[in-house]
Amino acid sequence: MPLETTPFDVAEHLAAPEDQAFLIADALETGDAAFIRHTLNTVARARGMTQIARDAGVTREALYRALGPEGDPRMSTLLGVFEALGVKLSAVRQQSIDTGSAQTITAKQKRGSSSSA
Repeated sequence: MPLETTPFDVAEHLAAPEDQAFLIADALETGDAAFIRHTLNTVARARGMTQIARDAGVTREALYRALGPEGDPRMSTLLGVFEALGVKLSAVRQQSIDTGSAQTITAKQKRGSSSSA
């Protein structure tokens, strides 16, 4: 008798927003556009694609296309999805050759330091 298996969908097991944010952060760290897109698709499905699409200001069908295997979402779509997911993006300067350390500098911090100069 052959062994029956069912496809595993991580979206069905990714309920905690903290876990979702961790997965997104991990995907962003890779810099792999396809992995980032796939991760956003997974988290959006875990939250409910229809609601995420509505909150992001796009149709459900457009969101499925943008985050699908052949998708290439626009920046405005990505920003809408991040906001709908409650995920804040921030820039981290890559490791400096001179100092050997990474720095996180927010735009607010940068404005504050340049206004005092």
